[in-house]
Amino acid sequence: MHIKVGFDIAYAAPQATPMVIMLSIHPSRRHDIIGAETIVAEPDVPIRYYNDSFGNICGRLIAPTGGVALRGNALVRDSGRPDEVAEDAEQIPIEQLPDDVILYLMASRYCETDKLADLAWSQFGNTRPGWARVMAICRYVNERITFGYEHAHHMKSAFDAHAQRSGVCRDFAHLALTLCRCMGIPARYCTGYLGDIGIPPEPFPMDFSGWFEAYLSGRWYTFDARHVVPRIGRILMATGRDAADVALSTSFGRMNLAKFSVVSDEVTAA
Repeated sequence: MHIKVGFDIAYAAPQATPMVIMLSIHPSRRHDIIGAETIVAEPDVPIRYYNDSFGNICGRLIAPTGGVALRGNALVRDSGRPDEVAEDAEQIPIEQLPDDVILYLMASRYCETDKLADLAWSQFGNTRPGWARVMAICRYVNERITFGYEHAHHMKSAFDAHAQRSGVCRDFAHLALTLCRCMGIPARYCTGYLGDIGIPPEPFPMDFSGWFEAYLSGRWYTFDARHVVPRIGRILMATGRDAADVALSTSFGRMNLAKFSVVSDEVTAA
């Protein structure tokens, strides 16, 4: 399967503004890119790339006075298979976890494990550790939260989403991964492309999507509390503790979003 992905994002700025962008396909999927991924800025300002502490590809640029438009596209080879299901995947005792995984048990900006620990243990303490427990958490979050772009707020945390019972994909992911951490399961936030491939088109404009990964049986597995069922065509862009670590753009000065368009469509192979 071939998937065409891309974006067209524009920002207005009253003065020259330094930016960090995280719009590249993740290193783990670079080998699937057919040809090259293209990211350009208009006006044509230079973008310098580096890898952050999580291994994500970041770009640095200075948006000129007036603002900048960022456009990207790539053709990506994909297996066409849905997210892997591994019902026998086991929860690893905390004392046996690798050192670099412990970070994903900790509280983070949008994931308040201290506020949700009692809820987690009351709801999932009797579930079977491992895959079944993570899926129980996903189903709980899916039933708890109502999806809608009108519910989006950049300051909303996992605790807020649970209390308000509404949100967007990042809120589903934040709440689910926080509950996993409360139960001793390392979990990290993921962002990337997820088009309507293999399902009826959804009545929402295309956007970058947020999901999460849980560490079971010595590896990371994909979970999605918004959709619950395995999906086809995820293309990872970045991972981190939560959405604060994988922001599409960070501006060091005042900027306003002027345009936002995302594409992720299956195309016929040549």
